[in-house]
Amino acid sequence: MKMGGIDASRIEAMVAQLKATAAKMEASAGLGVSQTENPAPGRLDFAEALKASLDSVNQAQTKSQQLGQQFAMGDDKVSLSDVMISMQKSSISFQTAVQVRNKLVSAYHDIMNMQI
Repeated sequence: MKMGGIDASRIEAMVAQLKATAAKMEASAGLGVSQTENPAPGRLDFAEALKASLDSVNQAQTKSQQLGQQFAMGDDKVSLSDVMISMQKSSISFQTAVQVRNKLVSAYHDIMNMQI
């Protein structure tokens, strides 16, 4: 079945890819470290993990913006589905970063309001 130039199987593949990316981002946010790093046992540097996470969000947004510009300029190598998937990936990674920030701020407020 063809819908506006994209068949149903392509749409289902895009949805599956978005779900996999969302699950990956949730898993990496829960761990606090990107999956490519292997820190020494018992040693977890929060600042480095946070910086790596923010850098990956920035990279996703930059890539999304570049693909969008290429598509808008008429580059035949960039399809609309690639642009949309990239935009969704960057959106999901940004939303994850915002939620992590909100949890950190909430934890900070809870600690500051504790009675000694």
